[in-house]
Amino acid sequence: MVLLSNMRSTFLKKIPQWDPKPVVLSTRIRLARNLADQPFPGWAREAQKRSVLSQCEMALSKLPEFAKGDLFRMGDLDKTDRLVLVEKHLISKELVDTTKYAAVCVSACQDYAVMINEEDHLRIQALGNDLKFLPTWKKLTALDDAIEARLSFAFSSEWGYLTACPTNLGTGMRASAMMHLPGLVLADLIDPVIRSLNAMNIMVRGLFGEGSDAKGSFFQISNQQTLGESEETILERLQHLLGKLLEHELYAREKVIHEQPHKVLDKISRAYGVLTNGCYTSADESMNLLSLIRLGIDYGMFPEVQRKKIDRLFTEVQPAHIELKMSSAKSSDQRDAFRATFLRKEFANFPKPSV
Repeated sequence: MVLLSNMRSTFLKKIPQWDPKPVVLSTRIRLARNLADQPFPGWAREAQKRSVLSQCEMALSKLPEFAKGDLFRMGDLDKTDRLVLVEKHLISKELVDTTKYAAVCVSACQDYAVMINEEDHLRIQALGNDLKFLPTWKKLTALDDAIEARLSFAFSSEWGYLTACPTNLGTGMRASAMMHLPGLVLADLIDPVIRSLNAMNIMVRGLFGEGSDAKGSFFQISNQQTLGESEETILERLQHLLGKLLEHELYAREKVIHEQPHKVLDKISRAYGVLTNGCYTSADESMNLLSLIRLGIDYGMFPEVQRKKIDRLFTEVQPAHIELKMSSAKSSDQRDAFRATFLRKEFANFPKPSV
């Protein structure tokens, strides 16, 4: 029998050098734009929304970024399909219920997406995969320029780009990072960190943006200020603050595994047990369990090669994705039972935790 004190010592020696990259799942920069000759969507009549949709679709269809992409009109999709797009982070929750004259245009690699007739006429976004915002910004501003060459945007020399919500006025830009912060959550440090970020005009939201919960210790962190500064200045400050947040997360992971190793190992091992044997699992519980497995990969308890599977499952356990796998609409209880079966199959050959 291995004594717990010996197990703790052996395990701590095995922890790999921290790699900060897995903390940042993705980054996104989004621009709000409106056509100069049309009322904002909240005030527009149906004929005006139809005209905006037609103009925007025509302009986007001529761009190489969308030559092999997809155009999804919300009215042509059922609610499950629209929710799948939300779960893939390609559209907002607000667009789900906007079925008339609303659409999204997505590039073939899904690194660009443009929502039409959401809160603004256009929501143009580009995705990245690390904290270096400026390369993503260069790509997005080139796309923005190409669209503006075909459409006239509402712009004021005094206020910048005009938007439906005053909080987006000016640059119309929101940049965000999706970060996995289980260390701060386990160390009970996440609340003071969020308060500190809010005091610096940084917004912290859950997995699916505004109004969503922080499932699986995932947080969206974005700028609040859009007026009075250049896009580059906003991005550089946000990148600096997110770098500090990343340092705090890595410190918290080190802290909890040294101060409470048995508690952390138990949580991760129990998560593995439920995922391999559970019979009834909600989406929220699945996210929390998968989050612990992902942390276990960071701690060296599971092979690094399994990370892609876990990251894929974060999306595939969401309600709309599960419903698609079931081929028909089901009750939440039936989805939870099916989800557990799905996860058992996914984890059937998953390696046991190594401590």
